Amino acid sequence: MASFFKALISFIQVVLLSFGLIPVSYEVDYGGDDYIAPVVNEALYLVEDGQSEYYIVSADEPDACIQTAVSDLQTYLAKISGATLPYVTESDLPDGAKAIYVGETAKTEALGKDLDAVFEDGFYLTSDGENFYIVGEDSRGTLYGVYTFLEEYLGVRWFTPKLEVVPENKDVVIDKALDRLVEPSFAVRRNACEYSSDAYRAKMKTNVSFYYEAEEFGGAMTFVLWDVTLDRLVPDSLFAQHPEYFAQLEDGTRTTDHVCLSNPAVLQIAVANARTYIENCEYKADHLHIGQKDNSNYCRCANCTALYEKYGALSAPTILFTNALADALDEDYPEFTFTFYSYLETEHPPKDLSLRCNDNVVPVLCGLHHACRSHSLTECGATDEQQTGLDEFMNLYGEHEPTIAEDHKVWVALADRTYIYDYTINFLFTQQFHSNFGTMQETMKYMHDIGITGYVYNCGDGHSAAFNELRNYLLCKLQWDVNADVEYHMMDFMNAYYGEEAAPIIKEILDIQTAQIAATAHSFDFDWHYQSGYYPVHIIIKLDNLWDKALSANVTNEQLFNVETASLSWEFFKANQFLGEYNLANPLRGQANEDLYDAFKAHNIHRISSFSLIPEKEDINFFFTRPIEW
Repeated sequence: MASFFKALISFIQVVLLSFGLIPVSYEVDYGGDDYIAPVVNEALYLVEDGQSEYYIVSADEPDACIQTAVSDLQTYLAKISGATLPYVTESDLPDGAKAIYVGETAKTEALGKDLDAVFEDGFYLTSDGENFYIVGEDSRGTLYGVYTFLEEYLGVRWFTPKLEVVPENKDVVIDKALDRLVEPSFAVRRNACEYSSDAYRAKMKTNVSFYYEAEEFGGAMTFVLWDVTLDRLVPDSLFAQHPEYFAQLEDGTRTTDHVCLSNPAVLQIAVANARTYIENCEYKADHLHIGQKDNSNYCRCANCTALYEKYGALSAPTILFTNALADALDEDYPEFTFTFYSYLETEHPPKDLSLRCNDNVVPVLCGLHHACRSHSLTECGATDEQQTGLDEFMNLYGEHEPTIAEDHKVWVALADRTYIYDYTINFLFTQQFHSNFGTMQETMKYMHDIGITGYVYNCGDGHSAAFNELRNYLLCKLQWDVNADVEYHMMDFMNAYYGEEAAPIIKEILDIQTAQIAATAHSFDFDWHYQSGYYPVHIIIKLDNLWDKALSANVTNEQLFNVETASLSWEFFKANQFLGEYNLANPLRGQANEDLYDAFKAHNIHRISSFSLIPEKEDINFFFTRPIEW
């Protein structure tokens, strides 16, 4: 009975918020430290009035990555200032010449910087009062140093793979006393937004490609096998003769949905197949992943069940199996890292902490798949599994156990390295506003602070999800620096992408939706239309007016196209909620829906869900259906 009244009170609170009878604050703190622009106390002119005395210098035998760093530095300096600085190797530098040194050279060694102590991909930007040095702990760190210099000191921006901004300035100036060490928050960073390339990923300082070496960009973390892999290590074709290799269900039958990881024969088969894949891999890779199929039909055989009970978690056989696979392959492939998914039934870590991962075994934690995105991960604790009936309202304002956050702490204690696999859009309806802007910085900082070493995104690759370009840009910033000023980077992006007149209007829209959803609903990676927040009538009218204002702003044609594309998220919400011109009482609602369909197609949106393309127009009854039913 107490639970019922608690849920009822929460329900009443949501109703009052939804009808505007309890005010909602639309002041959103997106997190991060305040942005501080580089300061020049005493000017050192690398270029002055379009002229330069400087050379760009590398070691005598630069690798492919240093060559990229030199080339891009030279190219962008010329674009900015009009001055093309000559490039020479160190032996050919004229005596007494001023130089920008790129990467390790004899000259940089004299600086006395302990590069071995620099975190992976970190770098120094430093000056001796006459020369300027960009030097990383390795070549990739140096390349990232070049891109950081161009971006933070000279104003170059790579907002999307298609939107680059290069300012013009006849003077290129740094502070004579510049001496800055820059290190990333996470050693492993991945974000591959739509139209990405190796070059763009490098400019955004992400170092995971999964399948491409990208040596000219310093190399990338690549996998021989990634994602669902057990079906290749233990093929389903073995089931006919050896059903015991596969999962036993509660009724005693066997299924290929999962593999029986406690069976010694399964390990030997997987080791043999892994060797074959490694030897036949056509690109340089040093990771192999253990990934189960996307279901929860895990094995209930006696041996697996005993391991579950012994270690206190369904993840135990996966850890033991991956450790054993790594041991079997370590002698022949000592450089390899073996990763495994902590996903679905394997999300929870063992309670027996004596079961640790080998030093070359890394869990990839997927628990954020279930986490609420509109509230703090460490305070809310809500998961998508709890959102049914009265539990949804009770959970919204009740006290929660942040089990996902606590699980991650335990996983960190069980492994030397731990990677997060995060989900950043609403995969059920990609055009629905996904309310994670207000929590992404806090979540990533928490992960960094507890010791997570890598952050890998499934950011809607290939999807035209609502505000995905902005989201991907911010995610890259936070992967590199969890303390990045989110609002600064948000406005920086929107001024260029939407236009300076439209940007503050769209920012106000984001503030309202982010705050309203946080006040009235949880937000998950698989949200239905009714889970996108509850808005009082006057706020719906206000949002309509704001979008009209943004669409009427004085911006370029390209920026207007981007504003129009973003506005479709709000139209999608209204159409699914029967609001405005999509109301059932409107005899023209069929035409309004058809116009929305045409607008999606005109703005290159061919799916409004990750799981299917929008059907052909003749297959849709626009009057009787909503977009969620297309």
